[in-house]
Amino acid sequence: MIARTGRRIVRVDGATLTGTRPRPAGANARLGPHGPTVTVPLVRLTLDDGTAGFGRSRATPDDLAPLVGMPLDDAFTAASGDASGDASADGPGGVVGTFAGAEFALWDTLGLATGRPVWSLVAHFAGTTVPGHAPQVSVYDTSLYFDDLHLDRHEAGAALIADEARQGWDRGHRAFKMKVGRGARHMPTDAGIARDIAAIRAVREAIGPDAPLMIDANNGYTLNQAKHVLGTTGACTLFWIEEAFHEDPVLYRDLRAWLDHEGLACLIADGEGLAAAPLLEWAHEGVVQVIQYDIFSHGITRWLRIGRDLDARGVRTAPHHYGAHYGNFVSGHLASGVKGFTFAEWDECTTPGIDTSAYVVDHGTVTLPDEPGFGLRLDEEVYRVSLAAGGFTLRA
Repeated sequence: MIARTGRRIVRVDGATLTGTRPRPAGANARLGPHGPTVTVPLVRLTLDDGTAGFGRSRATPDDLAPLVGMPLDDAFTAASGDASGDASADGPGGVVGTFAGAEFALWDTLGLATGRPVWSLVAHFAGTTVPGHAPQVSVYDTSLYFDDLHLDRHEAGAALIADEARQGWDRGHRAFKMKVGRGARHMPTDAGIARDIAAIRAVREAIGPDAPLMIDANNGYTLNQAKHVLGTTGACTLFWIEEAFHEDPVLYRDLRAWLDHEGLACLIADGEGLAAAPLLEWAHEGVVQVIQYDIFSHGITRWLRIGRDLDARGVRTAPHHYGAHYGNFVSGHLASGVKGFTFAEWDECTTPGIDTSAYVVDHGTVTLPDEPGFGLRLDEEVYRVSLAAGGFTLRA
């Protein structure tokens, strides 16, 4: 049981920081180049004893105003029917829905106020066993975009993507996700598919036979195109295909049956974007094996509730968060409350103002910090400049 803190939120402020990737990110099947930078909007909560936690949030000052002056404890709810917060017999607890816009700042602040890392709090509110030591979570390098479109020869384009995979390997990654679907928009259909196949083979050769390799089509394939690519690259042992095409139960059932018939162990993953409402039903049916709802649109609290249902059915969990940097560090904390947690997406970036040194990718895993909260720290000087440049402050 977590003791009540007795602390009140006396100040809420928000500002946006800017992060930089090691190299500009290219296009995907739908969108043009993603560029070299990311925006990281933050909200910070300060308690009446001076404790201050922060987290990513796009909530407006009007959304956040009700937090000012309220007890921190009132922002959290115990499991339904259990005042202790033990969710073992009922649904998980977590952040009250009204305050979901500040969810990550609230988890961080509660961790700092109680001296507990968020992974420990997550296990408590989920009703799972609190790990006796900091969990290790698997991560994958998500940086392999269409950086090769300027190259005419498929061999040259594939070699470029393979070199980027080797860069990720040198940064400690041992699992990789690469974009496919070049023929959906950026290249003629047949040429785009040929380039996808060449790139998959080149990346597999670069990372060796054992590293998990996933492909993400961003809905850029038809069913038959997906089958062609998966069949042609069968020897590459792909771990999953993500968003092969727009969600359709008939097509997904067909793809699942075809994969099984062909003896391909490739999983079907979906849920990142505007996912179809019945997606969980298809997961229950066994048609979709990995659910990827965005960590920011769903938050830790909703993910704990969804995760309990998915765990009961043996469905894997791998929350999306690309383009936000901050998601690298928070999504892995779900692993202590969701048994099917498989990977944290890793969008390599550096954001001046956020000390992320507690998180180090080593041989494909990150050991979550033992420090209270998320283990991230703000550089007050950098944050203050951003706050003055266009942020906001609410005081009790």
